[in-house]
Amino acid sequence: MFNNQHISVVIPALNEALAIGKVVGGLRALCNGNGTALIDDIVVCDNGSTDDTVRVAEQHGARVVMQRKKGYGIACLTAIRHLRQTDIVLFVDGDDSCVLTQAIRLIAPVGAAEADIVIGSRTLGQVEAGALTPPQAFGNWVATTLIRWIWCCEMTDLGPFRAIRFEALKSLCMQDEQFGWTVEMQIKALQKDLLMIEVPVDSTCRIGESKISGTLSGVIGAGKGILGKILALWWSGRRSKKSASATAGSVSRLAGCNGSLKVR
Repeated sequence: MFNNQHISVVIPALNEALAIGKVVGGLRALCNGNGTALIDDIVVCDNGSTDDTVRVAEQHGARVVMQRKKGYGIACLTAIRHLRQTDIVLFVDGDDSCVLTQAIRLIAPVGAAEADIVIGSRTLGQVEAGALTPPQAFGNWVATTLIRWIWCCEMTDLGPFRAIRFEALKSLCMQDEQFGWTVEMQIKALQKDLLMIEVPVDSTCRIGESKISGTLSGVIGAGKGILGKILALWWSGRRSKKSASATAGSVSRLAGCNGSLKVR
């Protein structure tokens, strides 16, 4: 609980038995200044693990839901569908790469109504050697550069560590089931004029092998998913603007062009 607002955590997980206990336990240990628990509910979506991820997560106090269809995005979507009534949702990876004590940096601006969504930027923080592989760093740079060119937004990271107001999350109608999940959230937030900020967060080397950067197919799949999502959202945005412009023109003519009706 933060400022009388319920805080939920979503953790997508695939074969994270070595790390998930530390992550869940670390989240449960977070406290407000008065000693009360910061986190109210933790939902881990197991994405078809073949190790003890489920058992370890439950032992440390998380609620576990299952999603056999592989995909980072669909695991997040599944966990969201199982959230109880909440106010703020914190997204965390289950590999212990996020510095959990920095969660308050993400939650506080949302809880204080200073932002709808807060992205933890590893680029602005400290990155432990080896925490981000060269393909990850390059892909992040390419994606954020495209966003800057297309949407004129100085974004530095697509990192997984983020917090968002639950009502804002619902308004985004998230759909991506794979690696385009994070960039979909950020671009849709821009398109909907949500108040989004970045704050520096640190990143440490994950426990276990990465499902993305650990294999060539993972790197290629993530790159295609992220770039494909950027282009798809750009194209859909163009079509929406053309439709809105056509509608505005028709309405203006019907209204005698008196400017009394504006279409954003």
